[in-house]
Amino acid sequence: MKPNDACPCGSGKPYAACCGPLHSGEKTASTAEALMRSRYAAYVLKQADYLRATWHASTRPSELDLAADDSKWLGLEVRAHQQQDEAHATVDFVARYRIAGRGHRLRELSRFVREDGRWYYVDGDLAD
Repeated sequence: MKPNDACPCGSGKPYAACCGPLHSGEKTASTAEALMRSRYAAYVLKQADYLRATWHASTRPSELDLAADDSKWLGLEVRAHQQQDEAHATVDFVARYRIAGRGHRLRELSRFVREDGRWYYVDGDLAD
């Protein structure tokens, strides 16, 4: 992805001014929503190492093979971001994707926790 290309997270910003610095490790996400958007962009760009690094240790999968994933991610809509306290937040989102030409929607209420100043994805509940 080129730095001036639109970020896959749907923010409308160039990748270099949005999720790029998070993916490269130059910055950390300032909010749970920013982390969620960067994780969506990492799925689009098949950056398994970033996804594992931003997954809370208590729920992180031992392996994450995105090379075998033939999903084509089409867009992200963040419906709500709610911070319960300084260390806990939720993000309600819908991600659209296509597998073998067939469209799908993933709606999830994701839970995030902040430890040592960094946000981590914990888990989520799928919704309709």
